[in-house]
Amino acid sequence: MVALTLSSRLDGAVGGKTAKALERAFAMRTVGDLLEHYPRRYARRGELTPIASLPVGEAVTIVAEVRSATERRMQNRRGSLLEVVISDGNGQLSLTFFNQAWRAKELRPGRRGVFAGKVGEYRGTLQLTHPDYELFDDEVSARATAEATANVPVAIYPATSSLASWQIAKIIGLVLDGLGEVPDPLPADVRRAEGLLPFGDAFERIHRPAAMDDIEPARATLRWHEAFVLQAALLQQRQLVRSLRATPRPAGALVERFDASLPFPRTPDQVEVGDRISLDLVGQWPMNRLVQGEVGSGKTLVALRAMLQVAQSGGQSALIAPTEVLASQHLRSIARMLGPDLAVELMPTLLTGQLTAAERRRASLRVASGQARIVVGTHALLSESTTFADLGLVVVDEQHRFGVDQREALRAKGTTPHVLVLTATPIPRTVAMTVFGDLDVSTIRSMPAGRAGIETFVAPVADRPAWFARVWERVAEEVAAGRQAFVVCPAIDAAASGAAAVDDADAPVADAPPAEGSAPSGQRTRWGVVQVAELLSRHPSFETLAVEILHGKMAADQKDAVMQAFAAGRIDVLVATTVVEVGVDVPNASTMVILEADRFGVSQLHQLRGRVGRGSVPGLCLLVTESEVGTLGRARVEAVAGTVDGFALAEVDVELRGEGDVLGAAQSGARSSLRLLRVVKDADLITHARAVAEQVLDDDPTLSAHRALADEIERRVGQQERAALAKN
Repeated sequence: MVALTLSSRLDGAVGGKTAKALERAFAMRTVGDLLEHYPRRYARRGELTPIASLPVGEAVTIVAEVRSATERRMQNRRGSLLEVVISDGNGQLSLTFFNQAWRAKELRPGRRGVFAGKVGEYRGTLQLTHPDYELFDDEVSARATAEATANVPVAIYPATSSLASWQIAKIIGLVLDGLGEVPDPLPADVRRAEGLLPFGDAFERIHRPAAMDDIEPARATLRWHEAFVLQAALLQQRQLVRSLRATPRPAGALVERFDASLPFPRTPDQVEVGDRISLDLVGQWPMNRLVQGEVGSGKTLVALRAMLQVAQSGGQSALIAPTEVLASQHLRSIARMLGPDLAVELMPTLLTGQLTAAERRRASLRVASGQARIVVGTHALLSESTTFADLGLVVVDEQHRFGVDQREALRAKGTTPHVLVLTATPIPRTVAMTVFGDLDVSTIRSMPAGRAGIETFVAPVADRPAWFARVWERVAEEVAAGRQAFVVCPAIDAAASGAAAVDDADAPVADAPPAEGSAPSGQRTRWGVVQVAELLSRHPSFETLAVEILHGKMAADQKDAVMQAFAAGRIDVLVATTVVEVGVDVPNASTMVILEADRFGVSQLHQLRGRVGRGSVPGLCLLVTESEVGTLGRARVEAVAGTVDGFALAEVDVELRGEGDVLGAAQSGARSSLRLLRVVKDADLITHARAVAEQVLDDDPTLSAHRALADEIERRVGQQERAALAKN
């Protein structure tokens, strides 16, 4: 029989029926996929899980001992019922089997085993109906081996109703028995220096440990593998980008004129990041840089200087934004910053899907002819009909709001254009290294002088209902002082059937992950834009105030008119969805009220809060929530109220949401590789693994002398993930 490899197909290893079940349950296709399905915990054969704490309605796997087995005829229908009582010495659980009296022969008192099923409750007693189970040996051999196996761990796997934990363990055991020698992608000197196990031994020990002490060395080895292989793949991608040739775009008079016209000095971080980008633009290979910075830190200024540098040689820059409102805001902001002379010369042009046919024709002609050297748009920039004369720079605003295919479609419209990615969602260092490891990362931490700052308060209306009325009084007080306010709602119309907590018309384009504020399944939102507008129309304090609404399902010209009126001060209170989340700049807006704030994620709350306190007017953010103390939603809201440091909140976000979500939202394409690695907890390991991977690739760029690593990159980071990385 041919030995199995990690790339072997499962149907050839375990049979077609089992392979289909594994693919259906866990999307597994290869032996490697199966062996990377690691146990979630281990039980000892002599260890009993507390039965009294089993949650009703959940699928559980427990180790227990049979106490009794009783068969009786059923009264209301034909057949018999076998009731087996199992115990852990403290609590009892009933197992029920209909018309399966034969099971009493094996489920005899004293037998110990693993039992799995969904916990139910009948007349106050916990029970499993028709559970799966596996007993530990027969009684005779059990006595003989009890002492030897008492401390042998039992692997408990993530399981489904169709595949129980021990069934998975049996399948994995079968595959391990047929597995040949596993080539080790880690250099031997690294393995020795770090005290790691050979790759094949690590799989054996994590799945079939002889003792508890076997488990942690296996986990440590496999964590190292994940970090090293992923970093090698990301660095290989960066190496590929650097093998391309870009058109040098030296700076000149345009940047000098722009800098001379600025009414304020650039912050030290803006200068440092700007200089780094300026060097990138004259380099041999295309720039591939991520710039992260707080809301209002000056990322647009940095990007605009890069656009001017590209325009100096006649090149064009395309800025793609996630929503129509943000694209329009960017265009106005850029035109204002350029001033009349530079704006006429560079002709910044808006290209979105909701322009009229005539407007779109005019805009497309300016872009195709090269007359428009700065183009701002939404996904309309990606259409086949949009062509550029000389696309030299692609700027992606809010990277996490776009799918990789959209970014690649825009990039493909130029000849190896430079790429600058902007995000106001701060990313913890190791997340950036793991997700955007193929990009160079720059950070703008310092804020421009003259910002008045923001105070944030939680309004827990479930505990203190009177505070809800006080929120509206506080808004009215701010408006009476000559300021303006935002009220953000989690939906457009809470009364609409199945109202969800996102504004669908402003959701990311196809391929992007769902918006962060999606309502929990089965829970309806109470406050939509429609309901709040109605409430304020009847509120005595708002009788003389100009209140308008804004959401993604309004026509583009209508949205634009509302935003311009708000920016001009003709609207006092703007009731909106998260369409105002990014890029909206109204210095006179002092107050941000976020209703049902617990429905939003940490970074989204931080982004929304960043819409106020942008000028000399102090900002006030009120997070209104009905969530109870101790819930995850309340923890998010209180975390945001506790600090205005977005980088500190990014770390909190990872802890609260779980790293898988953070990585998934970032759409690296390599997230499927992470099994045991934790990007915050394993920060030092990731940094070390990256340095080792960098050294290996410096010495052997094609990995010709490291075939095991090349093969492991190919296996772990498959074609789909590689395509995603390339498009990143």
